Amino acid sequence: MVVLTAGQVRAWDQFTIVHEPVSSIDLMERAAQRCVDWMEARKIIQQEQFYIFCGKGNNGGDGLVIARLLHEKNRPVDVFILEFGQLGTPDFQHNLQLLHNLPVNIHFLQPGIPLPVIPESVLIIDALIGTGMNKPVEGRMSELINHLNVSGNPIISIDLPSGLFTDESCIPADAIKASITLSFQCYKPALMLAENAAAFGAVHIIDIDLDPKYLNTIQTQFDLVDQQLASSISGIRNPFAHKGNFGHALLLAGSKGKMGAAILAAKAVLRSGAGLLSCLVPQQGISILQSSFPEAMVIVAGDEYLSGVLPCLDGYKTIGCGPGIGTNENTAALIDELITNYHQPMVLDADAINIISLHPEMLHKIPPFSIITPHPKEFERLVGSCPRESDRLKKAMELARKYQVIVVLKGHRSFIAMPGGKAWFNTSGNASMAKGGSGDVLTGILTGLLARGYSPEQSVLLGVFLHGLAGELASEEYGMESVLASDIIQNIGKAFIKLSLVNSVNHAS
Repeated sequence: MVVLTAGQVRAWDQFTIVHEPVSSIDLMERAAQRCVDWMEARKIIQQEQFYIFCGKGNNGGDGLVIARLLHEKNRPVDVFILEFGQLGTPDFQHNLQLLHNLPVNIHFLQPGIPLPVIPESVLIIDALIGTGMNKPVEGRMSELINHLNVSGNPIISIDLPSGLFTDESCIPADAIKASITLSFQCYKPALMLAENAAAFGAVHIIDIDLDPKYLNTIQTQFDLVDQQLASSISGIRNPFAHKGNFGHALLLAGSKGKMGAAILAAKAVLRSGAGLLSCLVPQQGISILQSSFPEAMVIVAGDEYLSGVLPCLDGYKTIGCGPGIGTNENTAALIDELITNYHQPMVLDADAINIISLHPEMLHKIPPFSIITPHPKEFERLVGSCPRESDRLKKAMELARKYQVIVVLKGHRSFIAMPGGKAWFNTSGNASMAKGGSGDVLTGILTGLLARGYSPEQSVLLGVFLHGLAGELASEEYGMESVLASDIIQNIGKAFIKLSLVNSVNHAS
């Protein structure tokens, strides 16, 4: 599924109107009917009382149609129209006239009059602005939005919570805090941002049958990584293959007191299907790693921290680097030597990113199409302060293009910026993964997939989804609060199985 900007969504509406063809008023009717159908299927329509708040644009027109359809189902509805002393859009005016012919209470919220008291039994439907916002709300609109928010009543927003910017973070502007958002046809960038989560609540995409041929006419900037995509990338293992067919990975990880990160990443490399793994660790970590994970081979560099001379890098299909290595200057020198002398795509995470942020000249040395996986603070150390989440996404895309690397901004909807300008939001994972060590597991998964021969783009799309899916499966077993990073590793195999089952169904059909 694509993620479209406000301009692209409006263009899709117009494309459908021209090519279906369908009138704009009938398209509005269709959208409202689908919203009512959705509420009816979930028994929300049995609500005791509906208050529908409308602006005078087409989002308000959607609200008027919903009011009429609810009335036809004998549901009690009051409509509140925010007055600005000007006519609404033609479709709004048409639906207002239809509503005037029915015994529905219509209230015009004139400037200066008190805003309505909202009883506890009321469900609010927000149809004030929708996707039409490009500047912060103010004045009477801001007053009304805050009035609805403090009421404590559940709110369903139509298409987008009023006040929310479609394409970016709205912080610190006022916006409706919806319990549910019924968004038409596709996700919008605002619905993928954690900063906006308090505004959009639970998101449900309502299919209003916009003409799918429109998507062939545009270049989408954002897309979603979902189970179908991940399944299409995940290949079937050759039954006659041997360990040499699945690559030999090198992992630089660990330091005194942080060998756990090395073990987590190492286990994830092999659980992801790599054939062989060598771990470069300091002397004090060798016994820990070999006793904890005998499947990995070990090479020593340094005593408490990684330092000294790199081993020969020939023969390694890829390299993962960063978990638990610290930022010691001798370690930094080793990382500089690594990215100077290894020319294949690699994975850089955690302290490898922190080292590069302290030595920004290293950015130019990173092999093209390498994958860097910062969390928000690590990313800001690289690129500077990002006051809003949408600023962070823009800088990630700039960094990916400038240095020809793949940037994975880790989070609930991990953001993947490709060197060619395309970006993806991941749809797997949940809050159970918000725990130390989860990022080390992702590093291992990505390293393992690169070692197996997946392209960097395939590795990151499959790997990020696989990581989240393994977390979901772990939470089913242990609960949201109790999942450990090692539980995610234990579920990588189950995640592969789930993807392979989807793949089998797709091939059969």
